[in-house]
Amino acid sequence: MSYPRRTKDQLAARVAQDIHDGAYVNLGIGMPTLVANHIPAGTEVVLQSENGILGMGPAPAEGDEDYDLTNAGKQPVTLLPGGSFFHHADSFAMMRGGHLDICVLGAFQVSATGDLANWSTGEPGAIPAVGGAMDLAIGAKQTWVMMDLLTKQGQSKVVAQCSYPLTGIACVKRIYTDLATLECTPKGLRLIDTVEGLAHAELERLVGLPIAS
Repeated sequence: MSYPRRTKDQLAARVAQDIHDGAYVNLGIGMPTLVANHIPAGTEVVLQSENGILGMGPAPAEGDEDYDLTNAGKQPVTLLPGGSFFHHADSFAMMRGGHLDICVLGAFQVSATGDLANWSTGEPGAIPAVGGAMDLAIGAKQTWVMMDLLTKQGQSKVVAQCSYPLTGIACVKRIYTDLATLECTPKGLRLIDTVEGLAHAELERLVGLPIAS
C-alpha cells in the first residue's frame, strides 16, 4: 500500500515546527541540516555546529557560498547577526556540558526505548569511530532522530533492539520519519502523528512493534 510520504523538506519542516522559541540546537550531518531552512518565522533558534559555530543560519543562495564557513558536513552555511565561530574543543565542551536543548541526528536504527545506532553498520569500509555523535546524543537535553522509517528493503529502522553498534543508550526522545512521528519511552513507543491515510494498525505492522496512542 502506498502513502503520501513526507519529502525531506516536509520532514525538516515537521521537525522545525516542534523546536521551541529560544532553543539552542545542534543539527547533525545529512538530512538534519535541512531543518535550518525551515525554522518558522518569528521563532528564535540558535543553531550550533560541532565544528565550532554558534548562530548558524540557513544555506546560502547559489553563488553566495563561502567554503571557509561550513557546517560539520562541510556544506556552506550562513552566519546570523551575533553569530560566532570558535575552536572545536570549545564546541565539544558546549555539547558535553549540557548546554544544548536539542540535537537532531540521523540514524541507522533506533530502539523502542530510545537506544541509538547511527555511526556504523559494521560493514567493511564503514567509518572507523563514533565521533561527536555520542557526545551530542548524551549531552543534549533532548535527542531527536530524523530518518526514513523503512530501509530500501522495506525493513523498519525502528526496532525492538539495535543490531548495529550503539551510539547511546536510552537517549532518543522522538523519532521523526517520512511516515510518522514517534516518542520513545521506557515502556516503548508512543504515537505522535502519522501521514494522512496511514492507520495506526498499519503503522504497527510496518514497524513490527506495539505503538501506544
